[in-house]
Amino acid sequence: MSHTSEILTSLKGYALAVHHFVPDAPTMRGVVLMAPAMGVKQRYYRKFAAWLAQQGFAAVTFDHSGMGESLKVDHTPLKKISSDFFDWGAEAALILDVLKQRYPDVPLYWVGHSLGGQIIGMVDHAALHKAITVGTGSGYWKENAPELRRRAPLFWFVFVPLLTPLFGYFPGERLKMVGDIPKGVIMQWRDWCLHPDYIASEGEAVRAQFAAVRTPIVSLSFTDDDYMSARNTEHIHSLYVNAPKTMRRIAPADIGMPHIRHFGFFKEQFKDTLWQKLLAELN
Repeated sequence: MSHTSEILTSLKGYALAVHHFVPDAPTMRGVVLMAPAMGVKQRYYRKFAAWLAQQGFAAVTFDHSGMGESLKVDHTPLKKISSDFFDWGAEAALILDVLKQRYPDVPLYWVGHSLGGQIIGMVDHAALHKAITVGTGSGYWKENAPELRRRAPLFWFVFVPLLTPLFGYFPGERLKMVGDIPKGVIMQWRDWCLHPDYIASEGEAVRAQFAAVRTPIVSLSFTDDDYMSARNTEHIHSLYVNAPKTMRRIAPADIGMPHIRHFGFFKEQFKDTLWQKLLAELN
């Protein structure tokens, strides 16, 4: 397995740090683009990406503008990053376009963690053989899992609207909440999470993006997810009205583990259980 990195440039001119984990095998089984969750840096997915490469799949990770390694190499202060959620979608689309050209003869797969499963309609989804969402759901706070729902009012009505204007971005790392997020992203996300229609509250253009997706989608969700409820999961996937969908809800007991939760899937302890379930979907 080889590991290389490159810096791409977004349509807004921001640096995008991209890492490639490529199998040594002469015959590559496919390419997996991994779209991250909100506030999660690509290094979190590194062990899983390396494992996919060992299974014969090239795996590609990245940080959105204003996040992780992309922010570090860009040298633009986070408070000066003007990206919003749709800009992040355009960044993922740009990276997918690069992969289409670089790997023209193998199937392309999308693995979206949480937020990463919400932007399939913003990319060239027709180029995807299949999309797999992991812990993806709408963020509407009144439908969140109980643990998150209890904390949501303080987060959305106090911390985000007060601290974001003060710092010019949301300083989540020091609060141990979500992470440091560009102002345009966090404020747009706030609007959606306070609306029952979530991202669809943007109007018909966004609904049409979701409806245009006809790529098969497999949803992997977890009964003990401390962020996303079953209703959150059903809600966001219902927007993909024309995509063939397979909804798999997994309980920790199903795999002989005490818990999975929202951020468990990509931990190496699940290599012989959950990772194998996802691998089985790459066909």
